[in-house]
Amino acid sequence: MLNTTMKMLKLAVFSAVSAVALAAAPTPSLAQDVLNLKLGHIQSEQDLWHLGAQKFKDELEKRSNGAITLTIYPNSTLGGDRDLVEGMQMGTVDFGLIAGVLGNFAPSIQLLELPYLFKSQDEFNKVVKGKIGEEIAGNVVETANVRILDWWERGSRQVTSNKPINGIDDLKGLKIRVPEIPAMVTTWRAIGANPTPMAWSEVYTGLEQGVIEAQENPIPFIFGGRINEVQSNLSFTNHKYEYVTLAISEMRWKQLTPEQQKIVVEAANAATAFENEQVRTKTDEMLKKMEAAGLKVSHPDTAPIAAAAQSAHDAFGAKVDPDLYNRIKQELGR
Repeated sequence: MLNTTMKMLKLAVFSAVSAVALAAAPTPSLAQDVLNLKLGHIQSEQDLWHLGAQKFKDELEKRSNGAITLTIYPNSTLGGDRDLVEGMQMGTVDFGLIAGVLGNFAPSIQLLELPYLFKSQDEFNKVVKGKIGEEIAGNVVETANVRILDWWERGSRQVTSNKPINGIDDLKGLKIRVPEIPAMVTTWRAIGANPTPMAWSEVYTGLEQGVIEAQENPIPFIFGGRINEVQSNLSFTNHKYEYVTLAISEMRWKQLTPEQQKIVVEAANAATAFENEQVRTKTDEMLKKMEAAGLKVSHPDTAPIAAAAQSAHDAFGAKVDPDLYNRIKQELGR
């Protein structure tokens, strides 16, 4: 009887101690296994870029069952294009929506920035989605430490100003904002304009205060940036078929497991298909809204503008990468 009582007492003490130990032990947290990443871009929450970034976030989190999460920083919160690239190089930014400013870190991609080099979106896609695009992306990894996951369409670039642009004479001396991209500066100078490199975050105020007289961008960018509030005219120059890359820090890429890399690539492909469809279906709608609000639209004779622009191509191509430049022309049947 005594033995039985002692056994029961020991069992009770053991149970009590175990309960205390379990209560004191840290509860395993799924958060410890979650990979939290961040993406920066320069546009507003109303822009199609932001919608595409949200799609990328949704796909990443869905395909990883929540093991990968993404925080999006719009409105140049993490800095301008150059800052985002430098952040990816240092590993402080994981993903960025980056366009031609990459050319300051990887010169060969500048060839895609030459106005009037491509005559259509199909021509542009033919180059970047083929072997030449793979080569350029490889150069970007090697020299900039940034990996291009995919190319997003943005539509063709148009000029906005406070006077109608009916032909090349109306561009002479025009103080036009351009991105910090050498190919754009060189070509607009050849056209006869006064190109002024400026960060996108400064453009609205620059136009409002008269620091610059004009700017050029795809219609979704113009709409998202509310440029029609400070510019009265839009001219269909169609001078460049535009893109933005969805890119990842190569430093971060190398830290991912093969399974995580697969998820990132698949999510990027899904976001690209979504973004491109948004651009194709909503650009006309955005233009109509701006016209209804008072924006005037003109269709200048672009042949002389294109000829002046193309006069700078050969010299620029020879300076950056003559072999690659010639292969792009050959691919386009020039």
